[in-house]
Amino acid sequence: MNRIKQYLTLSFFLFIIGIAGRGLAQEEVLIDGVAAVIGKNIVKISDIENAFLQVRISQGYENAFQNRCDILEGMLISRLLIHKGEVDSTEVTDEEVEAEAERYLKSYIRQYGSKEALQESTGYTYDELYEIYFTLIHDRILSQRVEYGLTQNVKITPAEVGEFFHRIPADSIPVVETEYEVSEILMKPNVTEVERDRVRTELAQLRERVLKGESFSMLATLYSQDPESAKKGGELGFFTRGDMVSAFESAAFTLKPGEVSPIVETQYGFHIIQLIERRGNAINARHILLSPQVSAEDLLRVRITLDSLANQIRLGNIPFDEAAKKYSMAESKAQGGLATNQYTGNNRFTQSTFNEQFRGISINAMQPGDVSNATLMTTDDNHQVYRLVRLNKKIDEHKANLTDDYDKIYNAALQEAKNNKLMDWAQKMIKNTHIRLSDEYQGCSFRLNWTEK
Repeated sequence: MNRIKQYLTLSFFLFIIGIAGRGLAQEEVLIDGVAAVIGKNIVKISDIENAFLQVRISQGYENAFQNRCDILEGMLISRLLIHKGEVDSTEVTDEEVEAEAERYLKSYIRQYGSKEALQESTGYTYDELYEIYFTLIHDRILSQRVEYGLTQNVKITPAEVGEFFHRIPADSIPVVETEYEVSEILMKPNVTEVERDRVRTELAQLRERVLKGESFSMLATLYSQDPESAKKGGELGFFTRGDMVSAFESAAFTLKPGEVSPIVETQYGFHIIQLIERRGNAINARHILLSPQVSAEDLLRVRITLDSLANQIRLGNIPFDEAAKKYSMAESKAQGGLATNQYTGNNRFTQSTFNEQFRGISINAMQPGDVSNATLMTTDDNHQVYRLVRLNKKIDEHKANLTDDYDKIYNAALQEAKNNKLMDWAQKMIKNTHIRLSDEYQGCSFRLNWTEK
């Protein structure tokens, strides 16, 4: 069932796979035809073959025919959900689809550097990509909305979690890699008002030069402190409301093409913005960012303060959680500094996720209860800060068990229960839905009986 569930999500990414496939000239799939019809929707042979190519690359062949059958069944379930949504008139607004399509295309434009480079690499114009993505995203949202409605009320008990775990063969119980639970204290120096005034004045002078006719993009390349956009003359690519911080959006969305905003302050620093183009609910803009800098002396003072606090914690003069609540500038201070894994949302870190979130601190050299020295880091909004980290707990690599890994096992058991609910629903829907499989796939070993009437 997990294999089939995995393929439920493949149909949305088939077009992305197709783009990637253009770089695999010898592998590119040229055949096409209809593999299955379900309601008013179809599954094309090329959809299956493109997905199979990715499975083969990532997992190996295994049973080539059964892999294709599993892929087809996942796509059939996806089309069945879409069919149900169409019959029930489940609402998916153009606005939410447009916003997500623009986000995907914006990420591609950033990756390739420009619309022209994207077209050269993929063979599709921006408008062609937009139309294809719009349909794919609409269908994905529709199927997810229907699936959520079918499974949102599925509940399981602790006894059912235990039963799920004990059904796993002993030699198939997964190994959980070493995990860490940590707490943090974050301090950052304050930017002086003199420095803030200096940056505002410099940016006002750049704005005046643009208004007098100098090229915004040239000045952005020379002076902007946003390195990624500066390489492209300050251009950010298309974005919609919700993509940027609110102050930046409020200014950008009020502009007319070619117009330059007043100075805008955000958590990243000070900006001036020029609107390039408006497309539906999305806009393309360029900006110049100047960020106030803290002095080396201010950074040194923070490091000395934080190292002194670390020594007080090690001596037992103040508990770490009390110090975090009193001195930390991180959001975690309310929980006594208990750090949240930004990738999973829980309080456990693997080696890789810890290294990504707490660069510069070696968790391997620490024992539970150890407190690191103050370590300089740069935050996502480009501020220099110092952090202390305490290792609260280390859970060594082990075979999964109900004591240490209950949350993971619970989530897996709940997903199985939802999958079973979805399969039961699908089998009932099949009886009242027009479905036709091509001869090529009549011999598949499906979990569901797709020819039942």
